[in-house]
Amino acid sequence: MGKYKLIALDMDGTVLDEEKKISDRNRRAILAAIEQGVTVMFATGRGIHRVRPYVEELGLKAPVVTVNGGEVWKTPQELLRRDPLGADEVIRLIELTKQYEGVWYWAYSVEGLYNRDRWVDDVSSVTWLKFGIYYENESALGRLREQAQSWGTLEISNSHPCNLEINPKGITKASGLRRVCELLGCDMSEVVAMGDSLNDISMICEAGLGVAMGNAQEEVRRAADVVTLSNTEDGVANAIEKYVLA
Repeated sequence: MGKYKLIALDMDGTVLDEEKKISDRNRRAILAAIEQGVTVMFATGRGIHRVRPYVEELGLKAPVVTVNGGEVWKTPQELLRRDPLGADEVIRLIELTKQYEGVWYWAYSVEGLYNRDRWVDDVSSVTWLKFGIYYENESALGRLREQAQSWGTLEISNSHPCNLEINPKGITKASGLRRVCELLGCDMSEVVAMGDSLNDISMICEAGLGVAMGNAQEEVRRAADVVTLSNTEDGVANAIEKYVLA
């Protein structure tokens, strides 16, 4: 085995193309890395139920980091750790969105995915994992972020320039990957992490090799060690072939 023992892949905008599919070249590169003894896993903002179909498609048995680190799975079926978002924080965040007309919000919970049009009667009855806000007014979205950040209890990132993704303070994809490294007996210096959005920066910065996609947000590109091709140009395969299989 070479220098890297673990590859952590973001999903949307990274290993998935615009049709939410894994290309043949990406699939071949992932399976070739596994054949060489490298662990390949997903580290995503998605909940586990929206990850498992892709895990099954590739036949992965590795750990999974979901909801930006809110859950760490020992295997795709066995939960290792969960760090929920408090119901009181969810209530405050909903109130925050009411400052501007038309703000869309959603949230992942253990029980399922909810949004502004399909919500719960009793917020405290649900175990929350991540809260999201979408608003196309950039300046207003920035003010919402500043207000939520000022509370000092939240980790705020994004998966798109027009959204905010919110977890408990200190819960990130990097915190999830550190727990996976402890589980597997490897070091973050032996990890290759790839992504395209602000919720990927933590793991890109802490990994031995941080890879930004060619379509990544500019801040992610600046934070990365290297920039690969875009998600529609098999950028994941390009990076695996160049830095892991070579």
